[in-house]
Amino acid sequence: MSDDLQSKRRDAAMGRGAMSFYDEPLELVRGEGIWLFDAGGKKYMDIYNNVPVAGHCHPHIVDAMQRQASTLNTHSRYVNDTVLAYSERLMELHAEPLSSLIMSCSGSEALEVAVQMARTATGGQAILISNATYHGNTTEIRRMTFGPFEPDYKRVSFPQTYRPLAEGASENDLRALHLAEIEGAIAELEAEGIPLAGMVFCPIFANEGLPNVPNGFLSQAAALVRNAGGLVILDEVQAGFGRTGRWWGYETMDCVPDIVTMGKPMGAGIPLSGTGTSNAIASTFHEKCFYFNTTASTPLQAAVGSAVLDVIEEEGLVERSAKVGGFLLGELMPFMERYESVGDVRGRGLFIGIEWVSDREKRTPDREGASAFVEKMKEKGFLMGAAGHRNNVLKLRPPLVFEQADAELLLTALDETMREMHG
Repeated sequence: MSDDLQSKRRDAAMGRGAMSFYDEPLELVRGEGIWLFDAGGKKYMDIYNNVPVAGHCHPHIVDAMQRQASTLNTHSRYVNDTVLAYSERLMELHAEPLSSLIMSCSGSEALEVAVQMARTATGGQAILISNATYHGNTTEIRRMTFGPFEPDYKRVSFPQTYRPLAEGASENDLRALHLAEIEGAIAELEAEGIPLAGMVFCPIFANEGLPNVPNGFLSQAAALVRNAGGLVILDEVQAGFGRTGRWWGYETMDCVPDIVTMGKPMGAGIPLSGTGTSNAIASTFHEKCFYFNTTASTPLQAAVGSAVLDVIEEEGLVERSAKVGGFLLGELMPFMERYESVGDVRGRGLFIGIEWVSDREKRTPDREGASAFVEKMKEKGFLMGAAGHRNNVLKLRPPLVFEQADAELLLTALDETMREMHG
């Protein structure tokens, strides 16, 4: 079927305007490892998706899914050892006092649970968030991105060094400025009589553009929030499961949250997410909120989630993320000198951002240029995206089974496309 006919069929079946990537959307039919294949048989390296953290269609995960689906799958109002064993195993990977898991089906749901948890545990209402954040699509959670913000959400500038709050400021001064914003937001809430429930950040500020963050910012921001009676929620949907070269993004920031949320890579495509916290906070939440999700905490979710952990551990994917990601970042750094449009290169593990600008000196975001770059890479067989606060950050986020040889193929394609874009 032609691309045009498929697009018309999609419009009829799903409604016009349903989100899709690229000027000419792809019809994908198969995945294997880091590779995706379209209906015509063309092969694409997946540099975008963090859902298949262990690679597309990993046989160990597929086998676990098939075995559990043919044995038992039911909701969480029954006791099941597969679910209990997975919950214990996953939370043992976290720092104390994170010990109890509440499973759900999407990152949006995990954040909903986290916000309810914080409000229930503290008696507060307001949540501090970044001014360029995204945490999900439910009516409540999308308010963090699109509003209305007040009185429940108070925004502060996300921390960064590339476009600093004060030009020429030192790292210490920048950290102080951002912390002063948080202190000011807390003071405003107090003056307005709105009690603080907590703070929600992605530990690596992925949707903000993966910025370089002033050292010590997150742990000191957490201390301010806790001193004001709030809880710290860190969203690991993008940073977690080895993406940064550590199990959790919060480890790279030296800041253990009171509540942690997890999603996308957790189930390798099976709808699975989770909210982790202390047993005391989890117990209070259950007592007061009566949370129940028909399709969460199922044996199928747990079996698949456990198989994902098997692959990450047995294949050393956290270590590979650190090693291959470090190689890729090191090879990309010279692009800042080589190509005028590359304003900055930054990242952690196998999550790297390339800031695309139209004027390097002024650091002018070039959203259209970034989009054109993504399209050219697609033509070459490499799928990536552009994101960040200004949608001008080229995002490299391959499955963690990505190897150095794959990185070298990607680097060659990136270099060729950079040369083409610069005439």
